[in-house]
Amino acid sequence: MQPASKLLTLILLIFMATELTQVLPANPEESWQVYSSAQDSEGRCVCTVVAPQQSMCSRDARTKQLRQLLEKVQNMTQSIQVLDQRTQRDLQYVEKMEVQLRGLETKFRQVEENHKQNIAKQYKAIKAKMEELRPLIPVLEEYKADAKLVLQFKEEVRNLTSVLNELQEEMGAYDYEELHNRVSNLEERLRACMQKLACGKLTGISDPITIKTSGSRFGSWMTDPLAPEGDTRVWYMDGYHNNRFVREYRSMHDFMTSDNFTSHRLPHPWSGTGQVVYNGSIYFNKFQSHVIIKFDFRTSSISKSRQLDYAGFNNAYHYAWGGHSDIDLMVDEGGLWAIYATNQNAGNIVISKLNPNTLQIIKSWTTNHPKRSAGESFMICGTLYVTNGYSGGTKVYYAYSTNSSTYEYIDIPLQNKYSHISMLDYNPHDRALYAWNNGHQVLYNVTLFHVIRSEEL
Repeated sequence: MQPASKLLTLILLIFMATELTQVLPANPEESWQVYSSAQDSEGRCVCTVVAPQQSMCSRDARTKQLRQLLEKVQNMTQSIQVLDQRTQRDLQYVEKMEVQLRGLETKFRQVEENHKQNIAKQYKAIKAKMEELRPLIPVLEEYKADAKLVLQFKEEVRNLTSVLNELQEEMGAYDYEELHNRVSNLEERLRACMQKLACGKLTGISDPITIKTSGSRFGSWMTDPLAPEGDTRVWYMDGYHNNRFVREYRSMHDFMTSDNFTSHRLPHPWSGTGQVVYNGSIYFNKFQSHVIIKFDFRTSSISKSRQLDYAGFNNAYHYAWGGHSDIDLMVDEGGLWAIYATNQNAGNIVISKLNPNTLQIIKSWTTNHPKRSAGESFMICGTLYVTNGYSGGTKVYYAYSTNSSTYEYIDIPLQNKYSHISMLDYNPHDRALYAWNNGHQVLYNVTLFHVIRSEEL
């Protein structure tokens, strides 16, 4: 049965590949729609998929044969279950009968050895034993029925083997190789598609989760989205200028429940609250300059620094709340970004993709949104999302996509629980927004929407 099982698995994979190719939608209206969220209120990952309506599988000869094959496998499974249950029950009767037969042998020996006056008594005991054995007679009948069941099972196995051989001969060696390649190709494309599900369009932001209350009115906190497995350190930076000490907490639990931390002294004070920790290094804007510095925590030294040409600094083009927030560094699924404004773009936001190793600009996009009118901003999947303010009622209302170089106005509420947001950054690993809200460290889960089109599969 083992070779047949392997062949059955292969046939199932082959037909899956054939039928999936047939039912993939040809237009966006019939595409797979995926809503994904970081986690629900109980911490579980959430992903909702709305699948397109699919047509019935093809009714060619091989599909009918496969259906017959599966029915036979189901029949065999049921037969095995019945046989197993009956065998276990009958085994108990057989064991009991074995003990009683041994007892009869002992009684017969006693009859031969004892005196004549004991013969009647011994035969009376034998008669009682025979009465006990009488219920075992139906067991023998059941064993006869089981023998027929076994024969039926063997016949089904022979039929199954015959069907498998017919399918194998029909497909032929060349068809097998071709379909096997199609299965492998489909698997690769599906894997690539699943990776794309990490990205999508922002459709919702959860209520805030207050992690801790500490520090001044302004500051930033974060985790490293590229940290290795098991590294759950939290980084904490109080204030927006004249400070160069970064706190390292061993875990989110330590950050929430204790004041145990390691302090790192940066070579220069930072400016604003737009710092980010990425792959073991912190990237920050040097105070009163348009210099970006990459500081490696492992070596406690600057590994790279570079001027961000034409970028405004020293409160020239800050966010609406001020605080020397001219240059905002952030990361998303695509890597490292810098958000700033220039005189050349009339004080409107400029988006630059940076090389995290050299800090060189890979590409820039100019938007039509004034930097000083933005409350805060963050990047998700190559799209910059901008809030309409930093205090009172707040929402995400502007989005610029670097993938299409287009913008749109949206309306996604953002609950501003403590009335003053001075830092708002997205972490692609946690699928969450980290915020500093008036001396409170807050998290928001986000919901993303993605449409899987047939050309992506």
